[in-house]
Amino acid sequence: MCSKMSEHAARNISHTDFILSGFSGSREWKQLLFIPFFLLFVMSITANSMIIFIILSHRALHSPMYLLICVMAFVDLVIPIFFVPNMLFNLLFNWNHISLMGCLVQMFCIHFFASVQTTILLWMALDRFYAICTPLHYNEHMRISAFLKFVIIPMLRNAVFISAIVGLARSLSYCQSNEIKHCFCEHMALVTLACGPIYVNSVVGLCGVFFISTADILLIALSYVRIFVSLFKSGKSSQKAFSTCITHIIVMFVGLIFALTSFLSYRIKNDMSSNSHMAISSMYLLVPTCLNPIIYGIRTKEIRQQVIKLTLLRAWVRRTCPAETP
Repeated sequence: MCSKMSEHAARNISHTDFILSGFSGSREWKQLLFIPFFLLFVMSITANSMIIFIILSHRALHSPMYLLICVMAFVDLVIPIFFVPNMLFNLLFNWNHISLMGCLVQMFCIHFFASVQTTILLWMALDRFYAICTPLHYNEHMRISAFLKFVIIPMLRNAVFISAIVGLARSLSYCQSNEIKHCFCEHMALVTLACGPIYVNSVVGLCGVFFISTADILLIALSYVRIFVSLFKSGKSSQKAFSTCITHIIVMFVGLIFALTSFLSYRIKNDMSSNSHMAISSMYLLVPTCLNPIIYGIRTKEIRQQVIKLTLLRAWVRRTCPAETP
């Protein structure tokens, strides 16, 4: 009788404060793990800030393609800010407490901006499609009024799905445990702590992956196929276009594989350790923010030239400033 009453009382308790367990292991191991994540974080912040500065400060780079690269750099800049600092403090100082509201806000920001990331890649693919396949009508297609339909509909789709995922997570009671076995508030890592059924949460989360990331990447691949066909028919020299498109497709599909592995590992029984799962989840969010400035920014001739000029200018200033001091 007493055990039933205590069990009933426990189920009436819903935790509002949680502990992010983070990577398991000795203190020395965590301090060692701090180094690569810190370096990736600094690389992401530095590279994306440089891309944004270069594009915004040069009017010659204010064409649609470069502005889309600038928006991509902004998204890649903010994604790590939402979870990497907390993870680094956890690794160094074991600062791992987070409120339910803070967890939900972090979840929304991470998943929403990650969804925007693939949507921007779709916009960039459309830009290349219009530039290569219909060059005479490029300016007409890329006018703000004409392109707006490709912005509003995908962004509404992203906002609706992510809001539904976070809203359903907010409606649950968390009475099993207050320890989230992750280094940030990942959706399924949180809802698996709920007392009631989470089937709806799982299905809506999976639908979000397929109707946002997977759908965007399939549309991107389709647009690149159309570009390849157009180039073949025109007989133009297109080695650069082929290498660029293939690189983009490979990077996107590798990112999608990491994302699906992370999402499905909570829904399919497996022997993956919590450390492996956290590493995959962190990599699919953090690594693209480091690679995108190189793939979509520095590999572009005009941006690369400005990066070289900025680097040479900074080197010249460092050499001349000490000489001018008395």
